[in-house]
Amino acid sequence: MMPRLIKKLDIFIIKQFGLLFVGTFLICQFVLMMQFLWKYVDELIGKGLSLEVLAQFFWYMGLMLMPQAFPLAILLSSLIAFGNLGESSELTAIKAAGISLMQAFRPLIVVAILIASCSFYFQNVVGPHANQSFRQLLLAMRQKSPELEIPEGIFYDGIPGTNLYVQKKDLETGMLYGIMIYRMSNSYEDAAIILADSGKLQSTAEKKHLLLSLYNGEWFENMRSQDMGNSASIPYRRETFWYKTILLDFDGGFTVSDIAAVRNDATSKSLQQIMSDLDSIKVFNDSVGLAFYQQAQMGIMRQPVLSKADSLKVVKEMEKSTVDFDSVFARLSNDQKQNAIKSAFNNAQSASFDLDMKGEYIFGLKRNERWHQIEGINKITLSLLCIIFFFIGAPLGAIIRKGGLGVPVIIAVLVFIIYYIFENTGMRMAREDEWTVWYGKLISTVALAPVAAFFTYKATNDSVVFHIDLYKEIAMRMLGLRIKRHIYRKEVIISPPDYELDMDMLNEITTNIRRYNEQHKLLYWPNPIRVFFHAGDDQEIEEINNVLETVVEDLGFTTDKYILSKLNDYPIIATHAHTRPFQKKWLNVATGLIIPVGVFFYFRMVRFRLRLYRDLHAILKTNDDIYNRIVKMEGAKLIDEE
Repeated sequence: MMPRLIKKLDIFIIKQFGLLFVGTFLICQFVLMMQFLWKYVDELIGKGLSLEVLAQFFWYMGLMLMPQAFPLAILLSSLIAFGNLGESSELTAIKAAGISLMQAFRPLIVVAILIASCSFYFQNVVGPHANQSFRQLLLAMRQKSPELEIPEGIFYDGIPGTNLYVQKKDLETGMLYGIMIYRMSNSYEDAAIILADSGKLQSTAEKKHLLLSLYNGEWFENMRSQDMGNSASIPYRRETFWYKTILLDFDGGFTVSDIAAVRNDATSKSLQQIMSDLDSIKVFNDSVGLAFYQQAQMGIMRQPVLSKADSLKVVKEMEKSTVDFDSVFARLSNDQKQNAIKSAFNNAQSASFDLDMKGEYIFGLKRNERWHQIEGINKITLSLLCIIFFFIGAPLGAIIRKGGLGVPVIIAVLVFIIYYIFENTGMRMAREDEWTVWYGKLISTVALAPVAAFFTYKATNDSVVFHIDLYKEIAMRMLGLRIKRHIYRKEVIISPPDYELDMDMLNEITTNIRRYNEQHKLLYWPNPIRVFFHAGDDQEIEEINNVLETVVEDLGFTTDKYILSKLNDYPIIATHAHTRPFQKKWLNVATGLIIPVGVFFYFRMVRFRLRLYRDLHAILKTNDDIYNRIVKMEGAKLIDEE
């Protein structure tokens, strides 16, 4: 019977999780695509791209972002699924049937592993092809119609030294209408203004320049040059043309990068290709380093090589020599001095430039190697993240027992923010060679895996993790906040209060409080040594509090509204907070040795002494009011009996 029950339960849980996973996956995919879209919004808006091109753009984008959406969807769907089961008490029924939480997790663990495998497949097979096709599509969009890069109705400053304004453009013919061009060579004073009714923009064969053909326009230009100085008479040029061509330098978005560069990027490779290419990259990097080393050795070989004995001999001779090199330099002519200084400066500058160039080249090679390692490790960690997020989401859902899109979404966002901080920081530090690649890429996994194990342990053992009232009570006790009484009239009263006994106890409390106030000066500053290093409870306050609580409990069964309202005026007394911070002696000693913490708890204790002083006076006043009320009630009762 139990295997059949577990099998039906597995199917039920899988259905609950599956429907939520599909919905959350679509939501996460949409959010990630919208975030990614902002990087390329300029490539799409105002370009007149066909629906086919836009469909390819979003299709490749979606394929690239699917591995990132998988773990987020698992986290959110597992949170909601087990939150719904807990909120509807179905999780309690499952446990009551003798089925542990891990048995309930079992079918979804298999599902999470399958999703992780699917994520790895997308990263290793689908993702590289999608990334390569996506980049090729971007290049094709830019190269096919460069005029699509120019927006309508605003000045376009994407061409160096030129501001181009187009009033209207025809996407079918590629014609531009209402053209205004500002060209600056050195400053705004020698700018050229070109107006044309229409024109056409085309890229040259080598894709390094733009050829702008203009029709029916005028050219205005100041012929100012550096040779004219500050002369007020500046030549002015005005030309009217019916056809003119202008060659614009443009080495930006319209340049054609070699397609091999796209294929050689680490994001466009599978794990097998990355591992294979890493060997070639390391061999090439080592060969470059060896070549630089041999060049340095050859530079040293050009200098005379001296043995240790010869070098010591030269040093001794230099010490005996009376030649003053400063005096030799001083005897040179001015031209010879300048030549010597220039020669030394040029040699030092050349060596510095050579070292900087080689250093940047080596850093670029090493960065490419690290980037391949990062992408290879990322394919594994991102797949493993699906399983880790499941063991965070499912136990949290079972603990908080809140379904829907409220609390689960908040918790999922917080978990993802923590993951993103660790992941992004580790990747950046590994990419810039501040950390090792393995440490940078595994820091997020290592940080979240213990969290997943902790929540799973707490959920399977029904431990309290998110008990809000417990944390609220601890915080109130730490900060010394008061907890108020809430005593209401009982619906059913089995036995009424013993008013005579209560009056005797009230008199006892009043007497003890007055004696305590005479013996203890609560308004004086306590001795810090006695506070932190001497143990001892305030037995008198504990006895007063015990008797007071007994009276409150007994009078809580009264039917008199006045007494019930006065019972709520009794403060809840902290019996030992005015004598020492903690009940355990070693905690008090440790707190006293840590001076900043000790200062905080010392003033906290002083605050409790002041509060106890006010509480005792409030108890005395409330005792008198309740005592008089009872006397009045008993007197009226005696009159009724007579």
